[in-house]
Parts: sequence; structure tokens; C-alpha cells
Amino acid sequence: MIHAGGCHCGKVRFEVDMELNKAMACDCTICTKRGSLLAFVPTTKFNVLSGEEDLKVYLFNKKVIEHKFCTTCGILPFGLGAAPDGTKMAAINVRCLDGFTMDQVTVFNHKHDH
Repeated sequence: MIHAGGCHCGKVRFEVDMELNKAMACDCTICTKRGSLLAFVPTTKFNVLSGEEDLKVYLFNKKVIEHKFCTTCGILPFGLGAAPDGTKMAAINVRCLDGFTMDQVTVFNHKHDH
């Protein structure tokens, strides 16, 4: 199913083709502080529609995930990285999908080995 989403101010818009039934609550420092819930799709199922020029990248720790945020409103609607097998992936913050409600997903926790 195609879902549309974006940042708070609306400059950044995207579409993603995914089944929306579960989301991950990651315990890393950035996900915890921003309160994101993530769903993962190959980048072939993800498309930025507008606002690419308004996005900046934040890298931390191992610097392998590009945390994308809007320079106007500061919202991080998605990140880009790779799966362990090398497949390019988008980590979608499902809270940034249009019309998202919590009853659409089962949330599971991911604990990093610290």
C-alpha cells in the first residue's frame, strides 16, 4: 500500500510502499530523544517527492545511517542506511505518515547492545 508522509512544515514530502502493521521503538539515543517509531523498506519502495533541498543529514556513532531532517521545522521523517546484507534501506518514522494513528501498528522494542 502506498502511504504519503512528510515533515511538520510540509516542505519535505515522500511516498512509501509498505504494509503498515508494525513499528520498532529503538532504544538508541537519537530515536529515544525524538520518539520515533520506525518501519523499514528497501529504498526502491521509497521516494522523496519534494523538499530534498531542505533536508540535512545528521551522522553519529558509527556514521552509517543518514538521519535526514528538515532544516525548517527540524523533524526527522526518515533515515537512509543499509541492511546487514547490503540492501539499501529507508527507515520511515511512521509518526510522519499522513493520518497515522497508533492503533495501526503493533510496537516492538529493539535493544542495542551497549
